[in-house]
Amino acid sequence: MTYGNALRCLSDPTRRQVFERLRHGPLPVGAIAAGLPVSRPAVSQHLKSLKDAGLVTDRAEGTRRVYAIDPNGIGELRRWLDQFWDEALESFSREVRRTSPHRSRP
Repeated sequence: MTYGNALRCLSDPTRRQVFERLRHGPLPVGAIAAGLPVSRPAVSQHLKSLKDAGLVTDRAEGTRRVYAIDPNGIGELRRWLDQFWDEALESFSREVRRTSPHRSRP
């Protein structure tokens, strides 16, 4: 998975809702689909896209599939996002040092 695939996958609002429903733990398709404005088969297709992007995993549990967020996929996406956070913090730190009044030391 690349972060580009993950971002592309999550750009769909319904797919994002499906993904967000997994934030508290693994769920079967029926529980994920409950209350969404799309059919269960549509939710299954969104889950397939999320799985192909490396963002979710699935496992058989009896006759149903249970889906969970894949920490490896999220980790890759987070590492990509963190580079922007690190750069922003470094820029902020430089600006603080540049604009801080110099205090004389006793």
